[in-house]
Amino acid sequence: MLHRRDLLKSAAAVGSTAVSSPFLARSAQAHEVTLDVLYAFPAFAKFHEPIAQEFMKQRSGIKVQFRAPAASYDEGHQTMLRQAVTNQLPDVYYSGYHLLAELVRTLVKRNQITEVAPLLQKEDAAWRKANYSDGILALGAVDGNIYGLAFNASLPVIYFNTQLVKAAGGDPDKMPDNWPGMIDLAANIKAKGTDVAGIAYNIHDWPDDWLFRSLILQGGGQMLDASETAAGFGNETGLKALSHCRRFVADAKMPLIDWDSSRQQFIAGKIGIFADTPARLRQVTDLIGDKFTLRTCTFPIDDKQKGGLPTGGNAAIITARDAAKQQAAWEFLKFVSGPEAQKIVVETTGYMPTNLRASGPEFLAPFYEKNPNFRTVSQQIERAKPWQGYPGGQSVKIWRTQRETVHAVMRGETTPEAGLDRMVRESNALMKSS
Repeated sequence: MLHRRDLLKSAAAVGSTAVSSPFLARSAQAHEVTLDVLYAFPAFAKFHEPIAQEFMKQRSGIKVQFRAPAASYDEGHQTMLRQAVTNQLPDVYYSGYHLLAELVRTLVKRNQITEVAPLLQKEDAAWRKANYSDGILALGAVDGNIYGLAFNASLPVIYFNTQLVKAAGGDPDKMPDNWPGMIDLAANIKAKGTDVAGIAYNIHDWPDDWLFRSLILQGGGQMLDASETAAGFGNETGLKALSHCRRFVADAKMPLIDWDSSRQQFIAGKIGIFADTPARLRQVTDLIGDKFTLRTCTFPIDDKQKGGLPTGGNAAIITARDAAKQQAAWEFLKFVSGPEAQKIVVETTGYMPTNLRASGPEFLAPFYEKNPNFRTVSQQIERAKPWQGYPGGQSVKIWRTQRETVHAVMRGETTPEAGLDRMVRESNALMKSS
């Protein structure tokens, strides 16, 4: 893991004569620069499009053109790896944090990515300090160098139906802060209503390992051992995580349906507790309307001393080869990670802002005052940890293999003990095979 003092080793020496936006100094553009941009998840057009429109209003010489969005971070990652070989990369790409290191290392070998630290060097030091914390910059760092700027950032949160929680004897103001307590409450919700389920924790069909990793990290565990070459969850923490997964179904009667169906059931008032990314908070809030009172609370932590949470989301990287496009892409990265764009992201979704100024009175403070559910994710920022992939370039395949076993445990076809043994063996084998 990077130490903060190492993050800006090449960006620390910012000269007093640095220009805040050198690209803006060129008042007249010889011709329009068009940026080819790729992001994941089609539903995220709801904030990518208005941000691009606002950017183009302010940067008349730059046009942003989006490719068809990738279905997920994993699908986008595979697309980028293929297009690196065929030299068909976009100019800007939003990489999931858990796949960033693998992608960057691949692109560095082919000289197909622009390092961000030298670009930060050219910016005013006061501007950088006002907008980005070292922790936020760390999200875009690989092997001690910064290659991307954090765009989206999230930690898992709990959505819950206040009426169902009260009916089950729970207190919406004092939700359980550990998983045994949360599962017990979910079981009570189920016991009080024959047509409702206690909880939905859709780990069994999640497109990446974020929800599984959350259960490991919150219990004080690690995904890799000290050597970072083998699974580190083949222990009591991993066993508890899989035991929780089984209890979701056995005790709280979680329906093993896909995430979209779970979301629809929760919105209809048929599920009491719903674990999800805050990125969909706006959508869920609007769809619930006045059906019931929606609340959010922080993710339960079993190990209060060592427990953490993986930071989900993505960082924007520059893969343009043309010098003019690289400079235009840098202006775009600064804008999308700036307070105006982050305000759009947060209000449209529920993500944490990745810009220090964004939470201030000029931008999000009034919104948070009126919408306290959106504040929940930021209340667990001290638990945030990097979401790192596996070594060897097999992260996508490793999770898809692990997910099959998690699903089998949840169905009761495999015990947590046997499932854990299989997951560790298969994960290690895939890491070694690469």
